[in-house]
Amino acid sequence: MKKNFGKKNWMFPMPVLMIGTYNEDGTPNMMNAAWGGITLEDEITICIDTGHKTWANIAARKAFTVAFGTADTVRACDYLGLASGKDASDKVAKSGLTASKSEFVDAPVMTELPLVLECELISMNEENCNVVGRILNCAVEESALTDGKPDAAKMKPICYDPCAHIYRIMGDAVAKAFSCGKEI
Repeated sequence: MKKNFGKKNWMFPMPVLMIGTYNEDGTPNMMNAAWGGITLEDEITICIDTGHKTWANIAARKAFTVAFGTADTVRACDYLGLASGKDASDKVAKSGLTASKSEFVDAPVMTELPLVLECELISMNEENCNVVGRILNCAVEESALTDGKPDAAKMKPICYDPCAHIYRIMGDAVAKAFSCGKEI
């Protein structure tokens, strides 16, 4: 029997999305966001409160990057969600992550985060806080590839557990997609 909890935003897994932008003075900024996902083949939608520095940075530069938190970078990623870009003058440097300029958009890429989506702004909706970006490039660290493809086991991506307020590492493979159901 299921227990009812009413309206909850519980979804598993919730990705640990690391949103990279530049401040007005050109310093890299990054925030941790859990509410977002791929909405079309080449589009990502992320919910970012309009009060965040990241919202203003995206509006100004019309670009952002989306990387994914990993087990190896969990403390830095959590810090980047706790510290406000409005208060911390260079929170990326304090986190210990290393920023470099994207080749495709006016936004930073963090060296330590193995997978990054480089996005140009499509739209921002203040009513629902949605930011929609067109993915211009997906870059993956070569050490995180197996047979030329991204390998989640090597990247060790984390997800956010909204019920326990903890980060979890993605688990073991349980079955081959688009295949195991054929047994029925």
